[in-house]
Amino acid sequence: MRRTYFTILFLSVTFFSKAQQDYIATINAWHEQRIANLKKDNGWLNLVGLYWLKPGKNSFGSGADMQVQFPKGTIPDEAGYFEVKGTTVTLHTNNKFAAQINGTEKNDAIIFSADSARPAMCSYGSLRWTIIKRDDKLGIRLRDLESKQQKEFTGIERFNVDSTFKVNAYLEKPQRSSISITNVLGQTNDLQTPGKLIFTLKGVRYTLDALEEGDQLFILFGDKTSGEETYPAGRFLYADKPGPDGTTILDFNKAYNPPCAFTPFATCPLPPKQNILPAAITAGEKNYEQH
Repeated sequence: MRRTYFTILFLSVTFFSKAQQDYIATINAWHEQRIANLKKDNGWLNLVGLYWLKPGKNSFGSGADMQVQFPKGTIPDEAGYFEVKGTTVTLHTNNKFAAQINGTEKNDAIIFSADSARPAMCSYGSLRWTIIKRDDKLGIRLRDLESKQQKEFTGIERFNVDSTFKVNAYLEKPQRSSISITNVLGQTNDLQTPGKLIFTLKGVRYTLDALEEGDQLFILFGDKTSGEETYPAGRFLYADKPGPDGTTILDFNKAYNPPCAFTPFATCPLPPKQNILPAAITAGEKNYEQH
């Protein structure tokens, strides 16, 4: 009996150790993909500018007197102008300079309109820019594929993987169909919510309001580590939509920094007050100190 007991105990410990190792490997692989996505051409490390446009003509180039001033040396001093009429933005370049618009060299082109399926991709040298719309504001989001931050990026510090921060959650149907979300520009919008996630962490019950994004739930949250070990404005987390029993899994080991942790040129949403947890979530990404 004694030998059988120790055999069972040994097998149980071995199985648990293997399962834990597999789980840690899964989280590490997820994080490696997260880093790879940050480094992509459409990642957040290469943003170098965000310029809000005014109605009419907006001169642009690298010259000091340009209304939209691109980084010095990346483009001619006087490259042309962006013309805004309503929600339509047209790019006009001077005769000595032409940008690539969706891969084709042009001097004049509509690069954004309300009817566009997506904004045009404009490029010149290592620069890439598109038009973004935030409520009634139109702006130019500028990337430099050879940006200093892109070249010097060495990764993001994380908490140790801790499986106790992987919890079951129940999605409770909402009393209201929307919640108010404010972004870093101070703009507030009511966004559709599928409900409130209810879960227990270390014996304490908590709730987080969720948003829908495609086939997943999107959660904006803050906690007692915010502004200390993690980004002050909170972190992001995704979860699968619940199954037929109404439950899903929240894995805070996959909590990650919003784009604003890496660049001042992003327009991140902020966690609503009810999503600031009175607990320290010591899992997932820590603050990105280089920014």
